[in-house]
Formats: sequence, C-alpha cells, structure tokens
Amino acid sequence: MSAHAAPTKRLTLRDLDVKKHAGEPIVMVTAYDFPSAQIVEEAGVDMVLVGDSAAMTVLGYDSTVPVTTDEMLMLTKAVRRGVTTSLIVGDLPFGSYEASDEIAIATAQRFVKEAGVDLVKIERGGATVERARALVNAGIPVVGHVGLTPQTATSLGGYRAQGRTADAALAVIDDALALQDAGVSVLVIEAVPSEVTAALAPMLRIPLIGIGAGADADGQVLVFHDLLGIYAGGVAKFVKRYADVRGVSVAGVAAYASEVRGGVYPGPEHGYGMAEGEAARLHELLAAR
Repeated sequence: MSAHAAPTKRLTLRDLDVKKHAGEPIVMVTAYDFPSAQIVEEAGVDMVLVGDSAAMTVLGYDSTVPVTTDEMLMLTKAVRRGVTTSLIVGDLPFGSYEASDEIAIATAQRFVKEAGVDLVKIERGGATVERARALVNAGIPVVGHVGLTPQTATSLGGYRAQGRTADAALAVIDDALALQDAGVSVLVIEAVPSEVTAALAPMLRIPLIGIGAGADADGQVLVFHDLLGIYAGGVAKFVKRYADVRGVSVAGVAAYASEVRGGVYPGPEHGYGMAEGEAARLHELLAAR
C-alpha cells in the first residue's frame, strides 16, 4: 500500500461530514478517463470530479460551453470503471439543466443511472438554486458551485476572480447560503479572495471545497491536467504544478521517434522468433509456390 493510505471502503457523504467536523481536509481532484481514475483512486483522494473542464483538457474545445451531455457521460462512465472507493461527482454541462426543473432532473438521472455517479454538480446561484432544490427533492445529491463559474464566465467578465468588493462578496455568500438551504450536499467555491471563504465557511453546515479560494475551505480541488503539468494551455494563479508529465511525455515520445528513425528500435529483444526449423520450412513452402 502506498504512503497515501488510500481508503479500503467506498466513501459516503456521511464520511465527508465527519471529515468536515473533525477538521480533516477533504481532497478532490478531476479525472476524465479510466487511467486517470485509477491514478487518483490509488493516490487516495476523497472525491473525483468528472468536470466539464474536460472540454478543454481532453476534447480540445476552447471553453467548457460546447461539451455535450453525451460526451460527459462517456467520460464519466470511464471514470466510474476506474474508481471503487472515492465519491464520484458528475458535472452537468452547460445547457443541460438550466431551462427547467424537469430537464435538470432528466439529465441528472442519466448521470446516476448510466454513469453511476454519487452526486451531480451544477453552477451558480440565482435560478440554479431552484434547479438544485428540484434535484434534491428528486433524491439526487447535488454539489453547488459559486464564485467563478466557468460555464457563464463571459457574463462574469471572463475567467477572473469574483467577490473582490464587499458587495460582490456578499452576493457570492448569499448564493452559497441559498444553495445550502436548497439542500445541496457539498459546495465548491472558485476564484474568490481568501477573506470571502473565511467569512463563509463558519456559516455552512455542509463541506466547502475551494479552488483558488484560500485555505479556509474544508477541502481543495484541482484539475488533474493542471496539477500534473499535462495541459499545454495557460493555468490560473492558484494552480500548483506537482509534476511535469507533459515534459516527460514529450521527451519519451521524442526518444522513441529518434530510435525508430535511427534504426535502434526495435532491437532483437523486442521481437518474436519462430520455433526451431520453422523458418526454413516457411522458405521451402514459399519457394514451392
């Protein structure tokens, strides 16, 4: 077993509440496919978010907006096959839940039934609060998301920190409290000043997961491709790189390409041979033709 002491039983929402009230930080990270799911599971994270950030990190879109429900379901199913203990959160993509409670419930039910998620995540306060309430009433656990909400980043002035004035901070806090009152099980707060998180955290009964929101949240989440240095695009100020997987990968593929072009690979040790005498017989058969 690794030094991370990965859990041996499947975590539950109650486990998250216990961690929150015990002051034990909750670890969340994104994953988008079977190999990344296996990696984060072995590392012992508590929650795995199949985030719509996959639109950019995996599917090559320029924002999270274009990704479809079917694309997200495909990725989420792959993650489910690689995770046995961590809680899995499925991100409902833009346009899949906003129009009505009925549409939101139908979309969320697909993530539960087809992909086996433990919770679904939706963004923003405002009208989304009623969608969250409807999902909870339908028996679907929900993760809320306030602060910078990438699905509607354009209306927020782009990918920039939110809540930097007292009035703006109060709006973020009000959204968070409204989502809690609607019954969400967990709340993500993104790209806000640490003072906002410090003010909000004592008001919440539910776990608060921060991303670029300071150290006062009950846990932290980062994007898999950001923290491992896989994604070639720019990263936010709050991202810490724990590895350079992209650099190592490029070097490895370049070394392979060089050996192929130089006749070094494959060598004799990388091939298979025929049984004794069979090569000579093959040549006899070919000559007989």
